[in-house]
Amino acid sequence: MVNHMISANNVTYRVGKKALFEDVNIKFTEGNCYGLIGANGAGKSTFLKILSGQLETTNGDISITPGQRLSFLEQDHFKYDSFTVMDTVIMGNARLYEVMKEKDAVYAKEDFSDEDGIRASELEAEFAEMDGWEAESNAAMLLNGLGIDTELHNSLMSDLNGSEKVKILLAKALFGNPDILLLDEPTNHLDLDAIAWLEEFLINFENTVIVVSHDRYFLNKVCTHIADIDYGKIQLYSGNYDFWYESSQLLIRQMKEANKKKEEKIKELQEFISRFSANASKSKQATSRKRALEKIELETIRPSSRKYPYIDFRPEREIGNEVLTVENLSKTIDGEKVLDQVSFILNHEDKVAFVGSNELAITTLFRILAGELEPDEGSYKWGVTTSQAYFPKDNTQEFNNDLTITDWLTGYSPVKDVTYVRGFLGRMLFAGDDGVKRVRVLSGGEKVRCLLSKMMISGANCLLLDEPTNHLDMEAITALNNGLIKFKGVVLFTCHDHQFVQTTANRIMEFLPEGTLIDKITTYDEYLASDEMARKRTVYNADASKEDDAD
Repeated sequence: MVNHMISANNVTYRVGKKALFEDVNIKFTEGNCYGLIGANGAGKSTFLKILSGQLETTNGDISITPGQRLSFLEQDHFKYDSFTVMDTVIMGNARLYEVMKEKDAVYAKEDFSDEDGIRASELEAEFAEMDGWEAESNAAMLLNGLGIDTELHNSLMSDLNGSEKVKILLAKALFGNPDILLLDEPTNHLDLDAIAWLEEFLINFENTVIVVSHDRYFLNKVCTHIADIDYGKIQLYSGNYDFWYESSQLLIRQMKEANKKKEEKIKELQEFISRFSANASKSKQATSRKRALEKIELETIRPSSRKYPYIDFRPEREIGNEVLTVENLSKTIDGEKVLDQVSFILNHEDKVAFVGSNELAITTLFRILAGELEPDEGSYKWGVTTSQAYFPKDNTQEFNNDLTITDWLTGYSPVKDVTYVRGFLGRMLFAGDDGVKRVRVLSGGEKVRCLLSKMMISGANCLLLDEPTNHLDMEAITALNNGLIKFKGVVLFTCHDHQFVQTTANRIMEFLPEGTLIDKITTYDEYLASDEMARKRTVYNADASKEDDAD
């Protein structure tokens, strides 16, 4: 039996004079899921594009076992706007889609000839061989699993919103059991239910998967191997992300220990040589020790190119017992009731994760609590000892100016000293000349790090964070996660990173589709285990009763 695989053979890829990859040799084999990791800018997405043939190598080549079908997750959300959802997914198997369209065209002919009959039978045979008769039901299963309702399956892609398109492009990549599956950040913009479904799909997928993701829990769940990009090379490790982290740290410790022993041996030999070089009776031994000394090579330990920011939220004052009271908040946006009579009271040790697919309700609540929106009904009251810092999901307005990073942050700082402000920027990896960069031209990740600097410098004791991990690399996500775990204040946040939610939150809230709230003091894993089916039944029954009322 042939072992299917895709491999990079002496691959070098240059951008200008800089080599992003240098003589990379790596094999990805059938039945394994490889997590491709590395610092921002290491070239993870670029390497996936090289593997998929979207980019050509400077030297070396990519080889795929003959006859294998490769599929990758596309990022262009507008490419298929003129097609239906169902057609877009089936296009994941390009040959099957071609056969379907040609078959339809042949049968649609008015002057159907004998040649057309022969062609039709050839196409029918190929269609059946590719499980064509199951194509629509297989596509529907993928779409339903990812949370795309059946009534949308024949809609035009142009009629769908961004998060729905993300799911459909993912279904397209997964469609038709590809031999090699390349996924670049597949969990971005997916709700937690869709992520859980994808995890199960990949765990049961029997072919080759290569995935880039910043979600540590996801990588731990699905990966059999980790491919670590650093210094233009790719090192392969068996095991999931946590195993890679522990083993890579262990390797560095072992190299340091080995170097320490070698350094002690070098010192001992050098002392012997200097003591007995001039001694005639010992000179022969001194010469042999000199040769031994020349043979000792210290391991070259290059620190990882990864850089971890230092995130430390320090409240200026302690919170009293009264934190936040929310009473009967309601809000309608564009004719849709987003919040419906929402009430809750926060305690001074609460770290609340807002979960579920109703993202508009979460963002609306956060904007009201941050003073950006007025509710239609109801009220909220922050305690007199509280101070708030808000991280918005959409930060466009925040950076729509020509200020430098330093001037921008100084505007929010209680201390107007440049050295003080630069200290906070330095923690978030803005060093040297970065301080004079204009905020307007910053990347998504840089803007997030600026906003986190702003929250740290505020000294607030209540933090509201709406999707703070979007655009962050693994190192920054880890630093933010640790910073919130240590934080001695109240946190309200929403995030699609399972590990982040599980390790930070002690209370879970979820908005149901109609805007009402489930509120549990529990960890996220306990919440999923105890309430997931119950809450789905609640939603289903609510929808069913609405349909009954309509009848």
